[in-house]
Amino acid sequence: MLNLTIDQKIEFSKLVKLNMKRAYFSALGFLGSHDEAMDASQAAFIRAYGSFDKFDRSKNFFTWYYKILRNYCLNVIRDNKKFITGDFLEWEEYPSSEDTEINLEKAELKNIIETGILELSEMDREVIILREFQDMSYQEISEILQIPVGTVMSKLFYARKKLGKKLEKYIK
Repeated sequence: MLNLTIDQKIEFSKLVKLNMKRAYFSALGFLGSHDEAMDASQAAFIRAYGSFDKFDRSKNFFTWYYKILRNYCLNVIRDNKKFITGDFLEWEEYPSSEDTEINLEKAELKNIIETGILELSEMDREVIILREFQDMSYQEISEILQIPVGTVMSKLFYARKKLGKKLEKYIK
């Protein structure tokens, strides 16, 4: 059993609280299921806790944690041998019944975008989610994926292009 100091446990707890939502949405981007994303992000935090004594404090916690989460999600996908179906975009709904039409349009748009993203290859989907939904820098994505920054930029360019192609039939 891992013996962390009280200070390390408190530090880890704070880092988990700061990164819970981001971890959930990252897992959701991979797995597409609310329940599986919750399970995966929690399981990855447990694994991260087990290795927390090896975490280099000079590095970004989420970048380090994301590698654990990513590997866990890829294992889930491999083990389940199924493709994802998603619900990973957050949209604010209007509470008034007068805005039902707007809410329906937003829901339809959300579904179209999610479907387009899910049709991308795993790598294309990942770079889009990391950059556009997780707001990570090219450098952070480079570190996570262990590829050069220029390759990140290139992959992102082509992923956006592919996504645009998938969505162009809906743009009038």
